[in-house]
Amino acid sequence: MKLIRWGAEGSEKTGVIIGDDWFDTSALGLDYNEAFFANDGLEKLAQYVKANEGKLEQISKDERLGSPIARPSKIVCIGLNYVDHARETNANIPAEPIIFMKSTTALVGPNDDVIIPKNSVKTDWEVELAVVIGKKASYVEESEALNYIAGYALHNDVSEREFQIERGGTWDKGKGCDTFAPIGPFLATPDEVGDVDNLRLWLTVNGETMQDGNTKDFIFNVPNVISYVSQFMTLLPGDVISTGTPAGVGLGFKPPIYLKPGDVVELGIDNLGVSRQNVKAYTNA
Repeated sequence: MKLIRWGAEGSEKTGVIIGDDWFDTSALGLDYNEAFFANDGLEKLAQYVKANEGKLEQISKDERLGSPIARPSKIVCIGLNYVDHARETNANIPAEPIIFMKSTTALVGPNDDVIIPKNSVKTDWEVELAVVIGKKASYVEESEALNYIAGYALHNDVSEREFQIERGGTWDKGKGCDTFAPIGPFLATPDEVGDVDNLRLWLTVNGETMQDGNTKDFIFNVPNVISYVSQFMTLLPGDVISTGTPAGVGLGFKPPIYLKPGDVVELGIDNLGVSRQNVKAYTNA
């Protein structure tokens, strides 16, 4: 299945994509949140869609898409998980996964605006594969990790490099600003995605290709990452793990290139759709 949440920000309804069309599932009465994933929501949704085949209300594609999952308990990110990206940023190849957190208040829809934060001059882009956890996970064995996955989604791990690198402390300062986590357009269950270790992911800025990579170049693959993160924190249903970005971020250019108001970012991953964000300056309004 492909799950969507649609409508005005803060009052999104649920839906599914069947073929190329969008259909409303809000009558099921279940948002795509922690409780949904924890209580067999995917199975209930599949049964509902099957029982209402041919009767679901179609959604106009003019409707706004929100994040395909409601705000999770946490967004966990893996840093420097592609060799080429580590090299372009002059970082050492990590011996173990690098973990940092992204604020859940950064979560927005796939085509919502990215707002350059107040006092920012180094806002950057990062196309990433996001994994959504389907059930409570603690001390998971790598061999069992795939059983804990509800699905996958496209994620732009927007980052402010000065806040991240030059302001002291952890990376989190540059990762959690409002609008810095556009996710979607949809959540795809694993059967929709295919070989997660061989997915092309790409990103353009104003039509110019900046990133063009493949998940086959992971340093730490998805099962390894889930198992590793679960050694340090309990993952709850609906939690997001973002698995890192390939080369081509603005920080890696010489000289670096950063986003400015008026830029348009487009990104995609095989079988996970495409998203598009207009970049705007922060205002007090």
